[in-house]
Amino acid sequence: MTVPGRRSSTFIRLLRSGFTDPSTAARLLDADALAAVRADPVLLDALGATADPDLALLGLVRLAEAQTPEELPRLLDTLVSAKPLRDRLLGVLGASEALADHLARHPRDWQALVTYEAADLHPGLAEFEQGLADADDPVTLRVAYRRCLLSIAARDVCGTTDVAQAAAELADLATATLRAALRIASAAAPQDARQCRLAVIAMGKCGGNELNYVSDVDVIFVGEAAPGTDEGKGIQAATRLASHLMRICSETTVEGTIWPVDANLRPEGRNGPLVRTLASHLAYYQRWAKTWEFQALLKARAVAGDEELGAEYIAAISPLVWQAAERENFVADVQKMRRRVVDNIPAAQIDRELKLGPGGLRDVEFAVQLLQLVHGRSDATLHSGSTLDALHALAAGGYVGRADAAQLNDAYRFLRSMEHRIQLYRLRRTHLVPEDEADLRRLGRSMGLRTEPVAELNKAWRRHASAVRRLHEKLFYRPLLDAVAQLTPGETRLSPRAAGQRLEALGYADPVSALRHLEALASGVSRKAAIQRTLLPVMLGWFADSADPDAGLLNFRKVSDALGKTPWYLRLLRDEGAAAENLARVLSAGRLAPDLLMRAPEAVALLGDPGGLEPRAHEALEQEVLAAVGRAESGEAAVTAARGVRRRELFRTTAADIISSYGTEENPAEEDPGALVDRVGDAVSELTSATIAGALRAAVREQWGETLPTRFAVIGVGRFGGHELGYGSDADVLFVHEPREGVDEQEAAKAAQSVISEMRRLLQLPTADPPLLIDADLRPEGRSGPLVRTLSSYAAYYRRWSLTWESQALLRAEPVAGDEELGRRFIELVDPLRYPVEGLGEDAVREIRRLKARMEAERLPRGADPTLHTKLGRGGLSDVEWTVQLMQMRHAWAEPGLRTTRTRRALAAAHAAGLIPTEEAQVLDEAWVLATRVRNAVMLVRGRAGDTFPTEVRELAAVGRYLGYPEGRVGEMLDDYRRTTRRARAVVDDLFYGA
Repeated sequence: MTVPGRRSSTFIRLLRSGFTDPSTAARLLDADALAAVRADPVLLDALGATADPDLALLGLVRLAEAQTPEELPRLLDTLVSAKPLRDRLLGVLGASEALADHLARHPRDWQALVTYEAADLHPGLAEFEQGLADADDPVTLRVAYRRCLLSIAARDVCGTTDVAQAAAELADLATATLRAALRIASAAAPQDARQCRLAVIAMGKCGGNELNYVSDVDVIFVGEAAPGTDEGKGIQAATRLASHLMRICSETTVEGTIWPVDANLRPEGRNGPLVRTLASHLAYYQRWAKTWEFQALLKARAVAGDEELGAEYIAAISPLVWQAAERENFVADVQKMRRRVVDNIPAAQIDRELKLGPGGLRDVEFAVQLLQLVHGRSDATLHSGSTLDALHALAAGGYVGRADAAQLNDAYRFLRSMEHRIQLYRLRRTHLVPEDEADLRRLGRSMGLRTEPVAELNKAWRRHASAVRRLHEKLFYRPLLDAVAQLTPGETRLSPRAAGQRLEALGYADPVSALRHLEALASGVSRKAAIQRTLLPVMLGWFADSADPDAGLLNFRKVSDALGKTPWYLRLLRDEGAAAENLARVLSAGRLAPDLLMRAPEAVALLGDPGGLEPRAHEALEQEVLAAVGRAESGEAAVTAARGVRRRELFRTTAADIISSYGTEENPAEEDPGALVDRVGDAVSELTSATIAGALRAAVREQWGETLPTRFAVIGVGRFGGHELGYGSDADVLFVHEPREGVDEQEAAKAAQSVISEMRRLLQLPTADPPLLIDADLRPEGRSGPLVRTLSSYAAYYRRWSLTWESQALLRAEPVAGDEELGRRFIELVDPLRYPVEGLGEDAVREIRRLKARMEAERLPRGADPTLHTKLGRGGLSDVEWTVQLMQMRHAWAEPGLRTTRTRRALAAAHAAGLIPTEEAQVLDEAWVLATRVRNAVMLVRGRAGDTFPTEVRELAAVGRYLGYPEGRVGEMLDDYRRTTRRARAVVDDLFYGA
């Protein structure tokens, strides 16, 4: 009979002991099987010390109820009298529902936890082989495997072994299991066993002696025919044995499964033969293997089968592994594979991914393996398959900073412990942190977090993941600085050779110069050097992510030399999160942007201003330029000031373009290439307009004061009038004037001619700023005609002599500077020419087609590839623009939307008017945008204009990076360009030539 008040005190005590369901716990304690021990206070305290007291009590009752009447007293007596057994057994029952199920099915297996001798504390391969020795079929093998697993889990949850030791024991148990499975398979097919030699090579975590509780066991099989056996028959026999071994471990029986044996890391993956000879393996690795395959072989270890053959395999492939870092794009390939892993994680899971997510286990493993492969060529101490052993060796050799290695070691151990506890619960393969509160509570308590287990667990997990994210990039670069900074005496550092090897592996073509730059930036004890040592590890990573890391580092040194003494420069890079990455992208993307920055390094401040890269409005630009001109004392000083504004704004535009094209950690790359093209075209065109306005004001003021004797306007044509200027474009213009009242026409013409000459002279003066070339060759009569005409002269010429191509050229005419009223009247004059009523006649259409065909035949430079020339090549700018312009001249009189100077807007208007189908409009737009971006990229990369792809390898790669192609995908870029323009040319043939 229950004493009044008894239940409430038990209820409270159970709550205090950590039970979450005291009512159920009290009922379980009243079970008959526990009658002999339920009042023992030691039992309740021991249950309360487990990860999940409720789960531990339930498992204990199930185990006790499964005992025979003769064996139950022994279990209970041992439980209350032997603390080691009590801690082990209850620890397992409170952490693993799956092992509790095993004990309920095999109630005598708890006795595997009774012994507590030295060999039992840290068993090795021999002990596990002995534990599996009696297994002679898949079912008994599973039972014996779980009995061994029980002892590993018990030592793990009680803290007798740490996470690294537990992982090594799991790998040893897997090795013993593979050997037992091969023994069983050989016994089932003795004829096959006699005909071949078969070696099992463990890969992945099993090969590295760092296995999880539940994981695929990755293997590679090597086979040879036995002496006197035909090779083909021998390999067939080995393949049958290997297949049977895999089934023995992987198939589901009444005792469940052990784990899948995965042989997909073999040459050619699942498409390749399961078993190969050693010679076949070597032939594949020497000719066909990819970088990731050598990274995988880093952990290869012979574990079962023919020991001599296994040793021969390891000896043969080992030199190939340590030569992998010499392969082209080695680091890029490894990092690309890591990014691909992250990209394939479902978005809903990425925040719970313990292994593959950012700041997860794989980040540590990839970083360590990469450094092993780079430096293991010359340092055999790094030849370890274990992540933690390799990390220790890297730190001891100075390849990783000791503090960084210690942080990564702690984080890796914590994350692996989480992974172990998550998998141990149900013995399922998972790397996802649970979402359920009860699961998180059990997980936190199993990690020793008892006060607020869920909150403490999440906090510790996020802290360690953040440390991994922060360190895994810097890991490569920080020791490079220690190698040159010469700070703490006695600290182990990278040797110059090792530092050079690392830089070379990371893509630096001239590691000697790179080390010299690092030394200049980071040496010494000044505050400046200290900040640089903080910045450079990250900057070097961003440089290495570009097509030309050497140029990025050199340019960074130049900017730092120029601005290093200013108090705001390093503070900006250190404190403004985006500024440093933005600068790294700009400095390593080509020549143009760094050249602009070097001429005025203070413009780097734009990179830290949230709105600093936004294009400025035309009115604000022109106002600033005219104000600067107004303050200058001479025409040359005035235009120098205007060109200085232009230089700064060009840098703003190039920087914004590069950063939007590359993307940053915070902001992904712009997905719409058309938006990038429009932004550049608008910004450069507006800037050119403001600069010309400033030069006009300076030229007038120098000779005539505030008023020129004739009204004067500059009309933009070509790309300038279309707001489509690129970085390397000249400014195509027409000049028009009209004498003021009372001024002689000859005097007015002379003044207009004089002001044009002065403008051109001033804009082309040799200074540090890029010149602005004005091209007036599209004027009436071309170079043979007068440079400037009156409005009435233009009217007379167009009325009597105008040719069709001149009307076509006027399609993109737009006033850009000077007298606004005169510019407006000029546009009124030419509108009937460019938008003729009723459209073009057939003769005019034929003339335009004839001119285009002649231009294609005569103007393409000799030797140029017509499939890659952006302006005059197949499906390039000229093809698209002439097609659009022909539609404008034929239909703009009836379709107001076509009355625009901009190609893309006109094309969109033509589509809206039903003049071109949707698909064909998209094809033309895509080709025009792509060709324009290539031209912009060439100018950004080379610092000079070009209409075709560069031939130099690094320049071509840099164009590819700007266009969004990862490293090593240049061929794909060229193929895509040819495919895009080929499709565009087919549309041009249809719409323009009427084919």
